[in-house]
Amino acid sequence: MFETLRNALKVQDIRKRLKFTLFILIITRLGCQLPIPGIDSAQISAYMDQLLGDSFNLLNSFTGGSFEQMSVFALNVTPYITASIIMQLLTIAIPALEEMQRDGEDGRKRMNNITRFVTVALSLLESAGIAIGFRNSGLLGNYSTLTVVEMIICLTAGSIFVMWLGEQITDKGVGNGISIILLINIVSRMPGDFFRLYEQFVKGKQIGPMLIAVVIILGVVIGTIILTIILNDAERKIPVQYSRKIQGRQQVGGQGSILPIKVNTANVIPVIFASSLLQFPGIIKQLMGANPGGTAGFIFNCLSQNNWCNPDHWEYSIGLIIYLALTVLFAYFYTSITFNPMEIANNMKKQGGFIPGIRPGKPTTDYLQSILGYIIFIGAVGLCIIALIPIFFNGYFGANVSFGGTSIIIVCGVVLETIKQIESQMLVRHYSGFLTE
Repeated sequence: MFETLRNALKVQDIRKRLKFTLFILIITRLGCQLPIPGIDSAQISAYMDQLLGDSFNLLNSFTGGSFEQMSVFALNVTPYITASIIMQLLTIAIPALEEMQRDGEDGRKRMNNITRFVTVALSLLESAGIAIGFRNSGLLGNYSTLTVVEMIICLTAGSIFVMWLGEQITDKGVGNGISIILLINIVSRMPGDFFRLYEQFVKGKQIGPMLIAVVIILGVVIGTIILTIILNDAERKIPVQYSRKIQGRQQVGGQGSILPIKVNTANVIPVIFASSLLQFPGIIKQLMGANPGGTAGFIFNCLSQNNWCNPDHWEYSIGLIIYLALTVLFAYFYTSITFNPMEIANNMKKQGGFIPGIRPGKPTTDYLQSILGYIIFIGAVGLCIIALIPIFFNGYFGANVSFGGTSIIIVCGVVLETIKQIESQMLVRHYSGFLTE
């Protein structure tokens, strides 16, 4: 990775792109610290921390802490991410969107435009909900309609501006802009997390326990990162053979190829879906100010991630079992709507390709479906292990950090993808220079 970056800095065009990306990221982080005019950010931050506790840990991580501070960029990239997921799901339900997705570059541009409009609508809806909720809680000081409207405009404009910044990185910088901004938001929270771990497990300890704590912390972090990289890069390579064709007086085709199927086909989406689904009831309960007891209270305690793997209350870890089961379920569901074995088999047949030992058509579809079945399971189990590691250490040892398995998967995935894009751009520059000589 470092060798790739060092070589990239030698190429003028890539160096300019890297500088532009860094400039946009600085603007993004400055916006995350800029308070909304007319409101007391410190008061709102204290209120959010007291009321919601761990319910918004994932959201705070995605926004780089700007949501907790309720800055201008409080919503950050979350409306765009939600809009992208909604569009992917609607593509399966609406044939017109599915056809648009297959229209190549033109269809992709139209899909991006629709995603932008959905992002604006979600930003406006979320901003209105937040502003009205704060008004009803008396957090906006001398309440006036103008204050609420001002807050809605600031939050919506901030989200749209972050989306625009991400698109600028995609066009003029390096990597996928939204992913890069999400990466820097997550990473910005990590120094504070490591400092808290230092104060909790290292500071003031004797040399023996201190060394053990340092080794365990580094081992867990490095081990989780290595496991995540292996899971992201792992793929099942299916050999594909293409039949020979006669064109003129020459035989063409007949080459062998590879159909790669990623083990982690759904990426981090199943973990996000499962976390959001379990956190939703707790958020509603806390916003309503309810404090149920008995069976209902037990259920809410089971749904709270902070109670999982607690040695004093192992019964609350039932929620962890549900969480892992939902992760596996969503992995199968999301892959089923993004990976179509029948379409791949038909395209392979049209191009004269076949899998050695498997007949074209339905047998190929059935074969790909069977391969996909156990590959999804392996990827889902890997996701569960990565997500479980921070949860276990948080519950058993009280190592409370904002980043978890979801954040680590996103960070490793974005870094690896960005490095691959830089390498591909360097390769294009190399061939361009070779052809012009």
